[in-house]
Amino acid sequence: MKTNQNVYIYTPTCMMHPIHSSLTIQQTKMASTSLNFPSPQLHVPSPRSPPMTSTRRHIVRPISATTTQPPPSPTKPPTKLPVRKIPGDYGLPIIGPIKDRLDYFYNQGKDEFFKSRIQKYQSTVFKTNMPPGPLISSDPNVVALLDGKSFPALFDVSKVEKRDLFTGTYMPSTKLTGGYRILSYLDPSEPMHAKLKQLLFSLLKSRRENIIPEFHTSYTKLFDTVESELASKGKASFGDANDQAAFNFLAKALYGVNPAETKLGSDGPNLITIWVFFQLGPILTVGLPKFIEEIFLHTFSIPPFLIKSGYKRLYEFFHESSGSILDEAEKMGISREEACHNLLFATCFNSFGGMKIFFPSVLKWVGQSGVQLHEKLATEIRSAIRSNGGEVTMAAMEQMPLMKSVVYESLRIDPPVPFQYGKAKRDFTVESHDAVFEVKQGDMLFGYQPFATKDPVIFERPEEFLPGRFLGEEGERLLRHVLWSNGPETESPTLGNKQCAGKDFVVMVSRLLVVEIFRRYDSFEVEVGSSVNLTALKKATF
Repeated sequence: MKTNQNVYIYTPTCMMHPIHSSLTIQQTKMASTSLNFPSPQLHVPSPRSPPMTSTRRHIVRPISATTTQPPPSPTKPPTKLPVRKIPGDYGLPIIGPIKDRLDYFYNQGKDEFFKSRIQKYQSTVFKTNMPPGPLISSDPNVVALLDGKSFPALFDVSKVEKRDLFTGTYMPSTKLTGGYRILSYLDPSEPMHAKLKQLLFSLLKSRRENIIPEFHTSYTKLFDTVESELASKGKASFGDANDQAAFNFLAKALYGVNPAETKLGSDGPNLITIWVFFQLGPILTVGLPKFIEEIFLHTFSIPPFLIKSGYKRLYEFFHESSGSILDEAEKMGISREEACHNLLFATCFNSFGGMKIFFPSVLKWVGQSGVQLHEKLATEIRSAIRSNGGEVTMAAMEQMPLMKSVVYESLRIDPPVPFQYGKAKRDFTVESHDAVFEVKQGDMLFGYQPFATKDPVIFERPEEFLPGRFLGEEGERLLRHVLWSNGPETESPTLGNKQCAGKDFVVMVSRLLVVEIFRRYDSFEVEVGSSVNLTALKKATF
C-alpha cells in the first residue's frame, strides 16, 4: 500500500518516550536535557515578553530556571472576566458532523475551519464537531479550546480523563496493537498506566550513554547520503534519508541492534508508515479524490488484517531485540507480550513518528532563516564543543543558548503534536482571555495546539520564526507557553500525568540535529514544498 509523504502531519503523538524515572525528581536547570532527572518546574510571573529576532544582538545568557516562586510583579489586579455560555452548535445528527468534516478537510482546510468559527462566535472557545464523525466516531461533538490560556485545561488530569483519547474522538482497533490498549490510550487512573510508563522510563535510563554517539553515527551517514544525492541531482530530499536514519538511531541507541543486520533489513520505516496510516487514516487526507477519501478513510476504518503481516515483522524485531527490558517488565508484573507491543508503539509511533515530523520542520525553519543565523549557530556550537574537549556532551550543549532557543522556537511555531483531547470528569470552568465558560461533566474538550502556541496575546509576532525568542530572562518566562509535550515546557512528566514521558529526550535529540548540522556545515539552503529538500550545503570552513 502506497502512502503519501505527509502521512504524519496530523499525528497526535508525544514523540519520544522516557529517559528517566520521575520517581526521583531532582532540581536541575530547566533548559538542560538531563538523561538522569526530570526537568524542574519554572514559576514565572508574566505571560508576555518582547520577541528577539535573529538580526538583533543576542544576550548569551543560559536559559535557566529558578526553583522558587519569585515575588509577584507590580501589575494591575486581574479584571474579573464575564461568564459566558459556550457559543456554537453541533448541527443536526449525522448531517452536522459530516458538514463540519467536509469543511475541515476540503472546503476550508483545518486552519481556516478554526479561524472562521473564532470570527463567527467572537470567541476562542466554542462548540464544533471534529473528524472523523459518522460512522467511525460515535460522538464527534467537542468544545474547542483555541488560545494559550484555555488550552492548558487539557493537561489537568484531576479535571479531564484521557482514556482512549490519544487519536481523538475515535480509537483505532486494538488488533493493530496486538490486542492491547497501549499506554498512550490509558488514563493515569488505570493501574497499568504507571507500570508501563515506568517501564519506558527504565528503558531510556538504561540506554542513556548510547544516545549521543549513536545519533552522531546515524546522522553522519544521513548527511553523507544527502551530499551524494545533492551532487548528482542538484537537490536532495531530507525526508527519506531522515526516516532511515531515525529508525536506525532508535534501534541502535535503545536496543543495541542494527536493523540492517536482522531480518527486518531496511524495511522498518516503510512498514511503520503504513501501520500508522491504518490508525490515523480517519483524520488524514492523502490527495485522493474527495469521494474516495470520504468513503474509504473517513467513513469506514481500513481493515486491520491488511497490515497483519507487516506488523508481525515489526513485532518479531522488537521481541528479538528487547530481551533485557522484557525481563525487567516481568519483574514489574507486565507480561512480555504486552510489554513488547508497548515498546514497539513507543519506538515506532511516538518516537520515529515524532522525528519524521519534527526534524524536517527544524530544517525548514532554520534553513529559511538565512546565513546570518547560520553563522551565529556555527560559531556558538563549534566554540562550545572546543571548550569541552572537542566532544558533543550535555555540558557542551548547555553552553549553546541560541541553539536551544532555536529548538524551542521550532517547537512553538510548528508543534509536532497538534491535537489534544480530554473528557471532563466533572463540572468546572475554563477561562479564555476574554471570558469564563462552564464545562459540564462528560463534555469532550479539544485543543488545536498551533493556535495556542501562536496566541497573539502571549507571543508578539506569533506567526514569525524568531530564533532568539527564548533568550534571556524575558524569553525564559515564555517557556511555560511552549506546550508540545501535553504539558508546559517548564513542567515534568510523572507517572501520574499524561505529559510526554520523553519530553527532555525529544528536546535533546532535536538539539543534537542542529548541532550535527553546524558541526558539518557553515550554512545550507532548503526548498520547501510538499517535502523539504536541501538545495545547497556549504561545508565548515572554521
